Amino acid sequence: MSQTAVVATATAAAVATGVLAYAVYFDHQRRSNSEFRRQLRRNEKKRARTEKEMAVLTRNERLQAIKSAVDEAKAQGFPTSSLEEKEQYFLDQVSTGEVLSTKPDKTIDAALAFYRALKVYPTPHDLINIYDNTVPKPILDILAEMIAYDGNIPMSNDYNGPSMDVEDMMRELSQAGGIPNVGLD
Repeated sequence: MSQTAVVATATAAAVATGVLAYAVYFDHQRRSNSEFRRQLRRNEKKRARTEKEMAVLTRNERLQAIKSAVDEAKAQGFPTSSLEEKEQYFLDQVSTGEVLSTKPDKTIDAALAFYRALKVYPTPHDLINIYDNTVPKPILDILAEMIAYDGNIPMSNDYNGPSMDVEDMMRELSQAGGIPNVGLD
């Protein structure tokens, strides 16, 4: 055996012995020393609390990024003149969103492109149903937050009349005989 191989083997054996000795020491302390166990629990709680704070901070930063992106898109405006212009804008935004959705670090940008396309689509509810089947879930979640923040996108294409209180609607339906009372006797 060469001198280098002997030194390497001795070093590896010393490191392995040190790691094994520390593992035995740690296990002994964990089993016999109550203060050591308490300190381990404190460290674990502290680490969990720090992770939770970081997750909240990251979530808040993400929400701020989403809000600023939506505000910026509103400030830039959306085409309102011709149908052809809206259609071209829609197609451009959808294709941009599809390209960006393949990049994991561009989720907010991809969701913003889909949001812009949604703003010019004549029936947003139908487009959201299409998005549910085609857009990846993380982007869809961000898009849902954008829609919730905007609040200006009609979510139903069933009823376009004036808004009505649910209690008034139920009262009118019951007076008209529209609500079946089967099983309510």
